[in-house]
Amino acid sequence: MGKALIIGAGGVASVAVHKCVQNSEVFEEICIASRTKSKCDDLKAKLDGGKTKITTAQVDADNVEELIALINEFQPDIVMNLALPYQDLTIMDACLATKTNYMDTANYEPEDTAKFEYSWQWDYKERFEKAGITALLGSGFDPGVTGVFSAYALKHYFDEIEYIDILDCNGGDHGYPFATNFNPEINIREVSANGRYWENGEWIETKPMEIKRVYDFKEVGEKDMYLLYHEELESLAKNIPGLKRIRFFMTFGQSYLTHLKALENVGMTSIEPIEFEGKQIIPLQFLKAVLPDPASLGPRTVGKTNIGCIFKGKKDGQDKTYYVYNICDHQECYKEVGSQAISYTTGVPAMIGAAMVMTGKWNKPGVYNVEEFNPDPFMEELNKWGLPWVEDFNPVLVDELPEESKAKESELVR
Repeated sequence: MGKALIIGAGGVASVAVHKCVQNSEVFEEICIASRTKSKCDDLKAKLDGGKTKITTAQVDADNVEELIALINEFQPDIVMNLALPYQDLTIMDACLATKTNYMDTANYEPEDTAKFEYSWQWDYKERFEKAGITALLGSGFDPGVTGVFSAYALKHYFDEIEYIDILDCNGGDHGYPFATNFNPEINIREVSANGRYWENGEWIETKPMEIKRVYDFKEVGEKDMYLLYHEELESLAKNIPGLKRIRFFMTFGQSYLTHLKALENVGMTSIEPIEFEGKQIIPLQFLKAVLPDPASLGPRTVGKTNIGCIFKGKKDGQDKTYYVYNICDHQECYKEVGSQAISYTTGVPAMIGAAMVMTGKWNKPGVYNVEEFNPDPFMEELNKWGLPWVEDFNPVLVDELPEESKAKESELVR
């Protein structure tokens, strides 16, 4: 079918490469590129010899000219950006210059500012339209599958969706006192920021971890979950008509939160440069260097994830609720691709999203989030490639939880 250039060689990229090789009818040839070529070579050594031809390259994803040169040399049908979100715009610039389709799993975030939003990438829409190429934004799980779930729910079960709660539960245990399941720098910036949710046309801001619920997740059990701001809230609030409120909750254990608070208190989560032994360092980047590499957690992580969306709205004038979710087993993921479920649940949708563009099922010039396309072929591929989904037409709603599981919401900052 075609060729894909995969930029990045971390945990998510590793899963995506495994899945591209499994899907050799679409991915006839891939090039894995990263700043550290040895990581790409290691992946190639593990997977070479099958139907998919694998090559590797060294590239600095912050350097547009290097990216352009590599794209021109390899001539891919799509660039799969599985690098850092700081590098989204340089990679999009290179795709524009070479008229090559683009895909990523996370929206742009400036390295020196703890702020992520789609506006920077949405600004490329007209330029991608004129170039005749597609940019598919946020094709991971959340964002990604959660957007596809939303489009699927609207298409098949609702005339109007009024409320969406996205629930992200990781019931895994890696045995460390403190570690992050994906890039520590990105993870800690995300969870230490103020929470936000969208209601009645406005954003409502909360303090970090201020709003807590306890939810009983299938095959995981009861877990504390906290309201965070997550990037798909921005696109779904824009793209799902009639929406009155959308929120995002993620589970955290008490040990994680205690360690995180201690690190915040001593300044280790700061992104402001400090002077150390004659050099400028960023505390959060130093912390990332001393924490366990998320890619190393696979063999020791046990348990399951449960990630999905609860919808409430109208169908034929009647109230309707619907919950669709995926359950993923950390050890089963490790047996298949050598990674834990957090990387797996992002890497599989990355491959599927790229395949949607390459096969023409999702292919129109411009910049789009996943929920703006027909969800049906993507949903079929989730079942095929390892992320089967479960439907519940009578779910427990977050707003129906017992009062004792709710944190006070009287101190919301609007």
